[in-house]
Amino acid sequence: MRKVKLTEETKKNLLNDLLKRSPNNYGSYVETVQAIVDDVAKNGDKAVFAYTEKFDHAHITAENIQVTKEEIEEAYREVDADLLAVIRKALKNIREYHEKQRQYSWFDSKPDGTLLGQKITALSKVGVYVPGGKAVYPSSVLMNIVPAKVAGVGSIIMTTPCNAEGKVYATTLVAANEAGVDAIYKCGGAQAIAALAYGTESIPAVDKIVGPGNIFVALAKKAVNGFVGIDSIAGPSEIMVLADETANPRYVAADLLSQAEHDELASAILVTTSEELADKVAVEIEDFVKELSRKDIIQKSLDNFGYMLIADSLEDALDAVNQIASEHLEIVTKNPFEVMTKVQNAGAIFLGDYSSEPLGDYFAGPNHVLPTNGTAKFFSPLSVDDFIKKSSIIYYSRNALEAVHKDIEAFAEAEQLTAHANSIKVRFEDR
Repeated sequence: MRKVKLTEETKKNLLNDLLKRSPNNYGSYVETVQAIVDDVAKNGDKAVFAYTEKFDHAHITAENIQVTKEEIEEAYREVDADLLAVIRKALKNIREYHEKQRQYSWFDSKPDGTLLGQKITALSKVGVYVPGGKAVYPSSVLMNIVPAKVAGVGSIIMTTPCNAEGKVYATTLVAANEAGVDAIYKCGGAQAIAALAYGTESIPAVDKIVGPGNIFVALAKKAVNGFVGIDSIAGPSEIMVLADETANPRYVAADLLSQAEHDELASAILVTTSEELADKVAVEIEDFVKELSRKDIIQKSLDNFGYMLIADSLEDALDAVNQIASEHLEIVTKNPFEVMTKVQNAGAIFLGDYSSEPLGDYFAGPNHVLPTNGTAKFFSPLSVDDFIKKSSIIYYSRNALEAVHKDIEAFAEAEQLTAHANSIKVRFEDR
């Protein structure tokens, strides 16, 4: 990790460096992904089966593309009972947290004959994409399905790659079944996103697609955005730890590495007012990396996007926090709750020594699908809100409209929209 003095210049250089990881910079793959998307839109199952054979080396047909009840039952036999118990505990926490996000329709009627309101409607069909390459993430299965289920989505369709034998990770199937998925299809990559967006003979089209994935998945979601809804185009994982001299350097080091192990493009940043703490963290990191299973990935991540920023004051450190707008932010200072009130931009905020980032990844309940690459300045974590629509309700009686009709006509005529004005005027003409 690079240790640098926090200045306007170093902050600008850091922001530019981090933005290089954005999916918007994956230009060399755009044409390839668009060709796959177009092929699936035109040729449906035929294209999906061909790409599955090509990329996953699996022979998938209309007869075996959907995961069967028997395959799910087999998955339960393969998953360790203790792990299943943990999945169910995490599921309970996630569900209870998201149930507090529910919104309800409301109506406000007044004596003047007006009724205004907002109607909440869950989406009809949602597609959840689950990666199946280098690692398996049943936690992401829960985080994407549960808020959709709580929102009341009519049908939740999941796609995930299979192996060459046509099998899906057992923990993925179990987590999806526990969360309440309606159907699972053996399909991955850009072709899965296209299938969910446009529909094929086997895979139904959905209204919105959520879930993480690699470069091809991210660009495919970008390609179909607008035809269907998407959650976001997520970039590599990132963590920022804001710490002062009271922080435990061993804890800080461990937490920074928890995100660096995701991939070589992951970012781990310490911003601190204590250079002494930074030096101690550096020693702990060096010791940890020697022991960890993904040390090669971690080291590349730290070399490319690992920083220790030394700030003159907590105010300067907070300014950097808000400009970088990290996906995960840990605050380990003397008074983390007070510091938290000054944070404007972060996907998820973890407070104190015993609220490390993996707590949010797996178990606490808040969603771990978070805005990356600075988008926490204007995006929020995945939530129940992502799976509902809001319709405005408007009712005026004749008397209520008569009281304001001249105002509306005047407004419309000021915009030279005479048909708008006429639509109101005809209701009060003498004929």
